[in-house]
Amino acid sequence: MIELTRINDSPLMVNPDLIEFIERTPDTVISLTTGRKLMVRESVEEVVERIIAFRRTINGGPLMASRESGHAA
Repeated sequence: MIELTRINDSPLMVNPDLIEFIERTPDTVISLTTGRKLMVRESVEEVVERIIAFRRTINGGPLMASRESGHAA
């Protein structure tokens, strides 16, 4: 889950797996696969950075080369 802030300053936890796309309208609007739309204070870039950081924690960080095969692990 990533933490974001609604337009009214209330915190919100969002499952990034449900994000279909993010728009700048000029407010940031997140469209979920459920059809729901969320307006948040964070910029599109901030939301994307948080999604990337979340995925890194889930997947164990950046890919590393395997010592045995020389291929990405």
